[in-house]
Amino acid sequence: MSDEEEYWDGRYRESPTMWSGDPNDVLVREVSALSPGTALDLGCGEGGDAIWLARRGWRVTAVDISGVALQRAAQHAEQQGVADRIVWQRADLAAAFPGGQFDLVSAHFLHSPSPDMPREKILRAAAAAVAPGGILLVAGHAGLPPWHEQTDVALPTPRQVLDGLELEEGRWQVLVAAEHERVQTGPDGRPFTRTDNAVKVRRLPA
Repeated sequence: MSDEEEYWDGRYRESPTMWSGDPNDVLVREVSALSPGTALDLGCGEGGDAIWLARRGWRVTAVDISGVALQRAAQHAEQQGVADRIVWQRADLAAAFPGGQFDLVSAHFLHSPSPDMPREKILRAAAAAVAPGGILLVAGHAGLPPWHEQTDVALPTPRQVLDGLELEEGRWQVLVAAEHERVQTGPDGRPFTRTDNAVKVRRLPA
């Protein structure tokens, strides 16, 4: 087991649940109007996004580095009656990437405290996995919450995300590249506003 796998398993073991179980706002906003197809969910965590997609008719491959998170996600999918629409895969995306092409590739908050995680390389692989006519959706934090002590986490802007993707000119359409604000609840139970960003690009049909 790698240090990164041990880190994330440890993080998930700190509490019975880490996330709300709800899908990410950006996913709901940007994908609701799409026709269901095949989806790849990178860094799926406890499965909120994958389960939402499956309930809307998508067939999902959901990947995470944490076996603890994936076990919880699979249990949640069983409870929601969509286990047959989701394939769970444990993988360190820095070392191995799922094969195949997908109508939607989604990467939400694919950040790591480790400076060694090759985020740009992973996102370029994500773009390569988008089928013609398909969508790549990347959401990230634009800033750290006020209580966060680590200051060296890479938080690229939408422009930096697009530049890092190295998309082939004339083969992609940029649909969204912008920052947005959302309200989140802090550890003390109080709401606060933070800034995130989203990049949505479409691979043009061949």
